[in-house]
Amino acid sequence: MARPKPATFDKRKVVAENRRARFDYEVEEKFEAGIALQGTEVKSLRSGEATIAESYAEVRDGQAWLINANIPEYTHGNRLNHEPKRPRKLLLHTREIQKLLGAVERKGITLVPLSVYFNGQGRAKVELALAKGRQTKDKRDYIKDRDWQRDKARIMRDRG
Repeated sequence: MARPKPATFDKRKVVAENRRARFDYEVEEKFEAGIALQGTEVKSLRSGEATIAESYAEVRDGQAWLINANIPEYTHGNRLNHEPKRPRKLLLHTREIQKLLGAVERKGITLVPLSVYFNGQGRAKVELALAKGRQTKDKRDYIKDRDWQRDKARIMRDRG
């Protein structure tokens, strides 16, 4: 019998976060995926150097790939250092990949990485999200709602 997955992911050390994605996209469903990394990439990630702001994920030939994620070269690496923006394979179950592929083929759904982190076992993971792009009006509504929630919390806190 399979172990049930936890509701939230076990994020011990967040290396990179795509904060802009939560503003530009409406997150529908989240997935946790492993990353196939080279040795110097792991060392560079452990030192906290990575950016996923312009990155995205795609499904090609039955495999998921993280495209355009920047993990800079390890400073103490030698000639065997890695290429900073190479495509990296995401490790997912076949059923999850098929689910992602079916959702991406629909109109307006994108596969966006939200964060790169190390879990409790010390393994590098990516939090992926199936997301729908927001229009400018939706972004304004999101900002208005967020500001109102903040003001409401401030009012309740002051009234005690």
